[in-house]
Amino acid sequence: MSDLIVLAFDDEFEAEDVRSKLLRLQREHLVDLEDAAVVVHHPSGRIQLKQSHNLPLTAATSGTFWGMLIGLLFAAPLLGAALGAGAGAISGALADIGIDDGFMKDVGSSLPEGSSALFVLVRQITPDKVVEELQPFGGRLLRTSLSTAEEQQLRRALEKAHREHLEVPSSAA
Repeated sequence: MSDLIVLAFDDEFEAEDVRSKLLRLQREHLVDLEDAAVVVHHPSGRIQLKQSHNLPLTAATSGTFWGMLIGLLFAAPLLGAALGAGAGAISGALADIGIDDGFMKDVGSSLPEGSSALFVLVRQITPDKVVEELQPFGGRLLRTSLSTAEEQQLRRALEKAHREHLEVPSSAA
């Protein structure tokens, strides 16, 4: 079972930076992500979702392949590829895996303009190492599906890591 964690950031770009860092940590097997999406509340007021999976493109590519293959059987590979791509794109656009888009838009609209949020579904995590890697980014914990004790532990770890990060430049000066 995956746990949902939503972090808010004060600028438009930080959530994307944290998602990139988490994807690198996933390659190091420190975290196992099911999904990671970013919501940006632009200064213009527009809410933008940045999904990690482009379902319409993936489904259209798959549909093109299968449509062409079936089209070859009926001596019409181009027609089959076109129909397969169209059907794949439509089915991909209608599919919603991972975190609910409506939920992300609702949270995004509650953010101040010029800020962002990161939504992650985490299967497994090595908390101490991941929090240490993410400490320069800060962020506020908005929502989780963790137990109350785990949520408090994560909240304390994020706050401690952020305080320690803020103290490092002043002591180095």
